[in-house]
Amino acid sequence: MALLHLKKVSIAFGTHLLLDQADFQLNEGERVGLLGRNGEGKSTLMKIVMKQIHADAGEVWLKPELRIAVLEQMPHLPDEETIYDVVAGGLGDVGEWIKRYHDITLHMTDMTDAVMQEMGDLQHKLDVHDGWQMQQRVESILSRLKLPAETKVKGLSGGWKRRVSLAKALVIEPEVLLLDEPTNHLDLDSILWLEEQLISFKGAILFVTHDRSFLQKLATRIIDLDRGQLVSWPGDYKDYLVKKAAALEEEATQNALFDKKLAEEEVWIRQGIKARRTRNEGRVRALKDLRKERSQRRNVVGTTKLTVASGENSGKKVVEMTDINFSYQDKTIVRNFSTVIQRGDKIGLIGPNGAGKTTFLKLLLKDLEPDSGTVEQGTKLQVAYFDQLREELDPTISVADTIAGGNDHVMINGEPRHVMSYLSDFLFAPARARSPVKTLSGGEKNRLLLAKLFTKTANLIIMDEPTNDLDMETLELLEERLVEYPGTLLIVSHDRAFLDNVVTSVLAFDGKGNVDEFVGGYFDWLSYTQAQAKAAQKKVKTEKKAAKVEAVATPVTQKKLSYKEQKELDELPLEIDGLEAKQTEINEQMADADFYKQDQNTVNKTLETLDKTSKELEQAYKRWDELEASVG
Repeated sequence: MALLHLKKVSIAFGTHLLLDQADFQLNEGERVGLLGRNGEGKSTLMKIVMKQIHADAGEVWLKPELRIAVLEQMPHLPDEETIYDVVAGGLGDVGEWIKRYHDITLHMTDMTDAVMQEMGDLQHKLDVHDGWQMQQRVESILSRLKLPAETKVKGLSGGWKRRVSLAKALVIEPEVLLLDEPTNHLDLDSILWLEEQLISFKGAILFVTHDRSFLQKLATRIIDLDRGQLVSWPGDYKDYLVKKAAALEEEATQNALFDKKLAEEEVWIRQGIKARRTRNEGRVRALKDLRKERSQRRNVVGTTKLTVASGENSGKKVVEMTDINFSYQDKTIVRNFSTVIQRGDKIGLIGPNGAGKTTFLKLLLKDLEPDSGTVEQGTKLQVAYFDQLREELDPTISVADTIAGGNDHVMINGEPRHVMSYLSDFLFAPARARSPVKTLSGGEKNRLLLAKLFTKTANLIIMDEPTNDLDMETLELLEERLVEYPGTLLIVSHDRAFLDNVVTSVLAFDGKGNVDEFVGGYFDWLSYTQAQAKAAQKKVKTEKKAAKVEAVATPVTQKKLSYKEQKELDELPLEIDGLEAKQTEINEQMADADFYKQDQNTVNKTLETLDKTSKELEQAYKRWDELEASVG
């Protein structure tokens, strides 16, 4: 069943046509990956679906009362609120009542008459608006996503904020979930967790991502936004790559045949006077149609051209680290680590956010001094550093001046080249090249950083999260160039496919100061760690089995309960049943809308009875465990 569809939708910004009579339909249960180059209109399409902007033409239909939720790339959450309050806040007015009711129940011993009256009013509102079921939904989602309800948002990492944002989105039980680059700035563990949550999600998903592993695992269909058209490709990402390549080849063949016919007709129409007198007017009209069709053709946009200048060779030994220890604010970043990085090594750095990967690079570059141990750099090092935080980009100057520093030319591989020509290799048109950096999208800023990086002659390239916001084609081309690069390469990245395609070894940070080195890419490391985990589990099972066998072979003298203790043990189940029944009865009384309308003494007495009953029940369970443990 269709949840939404777009029919012949068009929208343009200035002269740039983003959608050109495009069609799209999203059905129940689908997980659709939306692909397209930076600036092609993916985010615009999302905004049209959310009705944040309106198309210039065409029809946009959404199922009546369709529930749509959005997982923001950079969630804006109130710092002073708890996770419980943020998630409940996704439910609108009812959510605000749930938040207040929850807060009151946390401070029941401090209630005044006014607060009790407010609690009674809240109970009535929740009764009328099905609030209790929504409250249960909030608590269920917090439990499922393993979120600490009473923790404040302030101080949470980006990954945890994304987790809270997902909970807030899911609490409304959306039929459609929209995701824009959901894996950006997440560490590997968070990405794997997010994959599991989205695969178990029952609604439909429309998502934009550059993470090919994430796309392959999640998408049931690919939608390709190409030159204003939305083309549907059933199947997963690998199927799409094969079919898309074949389609582009067929398009090129058809265009070549078309152009050949057009050229022949242009020659014919320009023949001499005699030919003009006898020419076929139908053929002339056909030629005009051909010219019109050719003028309307939108060609495939050129690919980014990346050239990496490696400069002269460094020494064979690039960096040697011996017994390195480094801590920051009582947190151990690196503990007793030693390694030798050789010329030509391509090393990936992986681990949780905050584990110390960027700090490690600063130690390696000697921007930081270790607490103990030595860092020895090799000879003839020429370093180029791709900055994750884009600190090298001045937002006030133009793209061209960022590259050429006010000059008309840049030196590339020792040869002068006009800055506009060089920037065209990175898909910056002249008008865009003259624009200030602050007007660029995230993907364009990353392309600009790559352009700046590759003006430098370097035999050691360090890249900190280079793949964020890059489109697929630029990402794949960057991979090719880095694989061909003869110098030394260190990359911090959470893009599993990128790491697997480029690096020859991995440094894995566990966040506790331990750094382990593995030969191979990400999936080699993953296979190794999974095998180690299975071996550890098998060892535990074997030890438990051996312990059971030994227990059977060697009778254990068990403690015998006294008559009084045995009688207590026999009576405890009945006592626990009675206390649980009493607790349930009191809770039902308190759920009544008129409960807090009683006089204050009666209400206080009931609350005290509930507190006493809960403590007695807890003590009974504890005593039962003690007596059971005594007899084995």
